[in-house]
Amino acid sequence: MMLDNRTCVVTGSSRGIGRGIAEELGRHGANVVVNYRSSEGEAYDVVEQIESEGGTAIAVQADVTDGVEVEAMHETVTNTFGTTNVLVNNAGITVDTIFEKMTRDEWNHVMDVNLGGVYNCTNTFFSDLKQADHGRLINISSVVGQQGNYGQANYATTKSGLFGLTRTLALELASFNTTANCVAPGFVKTAMLEEVSDEVKEKIRQRIPLDRFADPDDIAGIVRFLASRDSAYMTGQILGVNGGIEW
Repeated sequence: MMLDNRTCVVTGSSRGIGRGIAEELGRHGANVVVNYRSSEGEAYDVVEQIESEGGTAIAVQADVTDGVEVEAMHETVTNTFGTTNVLVNNAGITVDTIFEKMTRDEWNHVMDVNLGGVYNCTNTFFSDLKQADHGRLINISSVVGQQGNYGQANYATTKSGLFGLTRTLALELASFNTTANCVAPGFVKTAMLEEVSDEVKEKIRQRIPLDRFADPDDIAGIVRFLASRDSAYMTGQILGVNGGIEW
């Protein structure tokens, strides 16, 4: 299979896009690490689903903002599967309000998870990615990082920040035959989108040339390609998976 014996760590993968990615990687032969912060039951549901399809997976608790917990996750992964081949930085949050009313705590909280968490995980697994056979770093951003979005100054800033980080790490990892790429999904049918009013969702949908919101599987297939050897000559790229939204 495409990802046989490749160990893939997917942060924030107990639900939403992360769950879709974890299940897709498991379906194609990877050893999948389902990371979660507090959704233990949902994380083990993902593991069970992967195993029911013949895959291999473990659930590992770690708050990505806590360096000590991330180090402990790395130790668990190493003891279970050995060197990590693929790191998918997917964990992220939103705390939405217009900038004029946004508190410094609301700003910092989103920065700490969406950028600080990526730093912690990438820093901890960096040696693995350098040593791995065809190592892969995959950052999950958003079309909001490309376009901006009303009431999401903090979120948009973190997601655009991943573009510069991805490009820089692509340059630094190239000599190790390890790639770094970024996926920027459009609007995906997840719990986050369900919180948006029907009126706003309809306005968003009208901007999408393909006339639908993405399913998590639409994103997961792109990540699976990036995690495989088929993407060996692609690095430092931002892949917009957004149904054709212009930005």
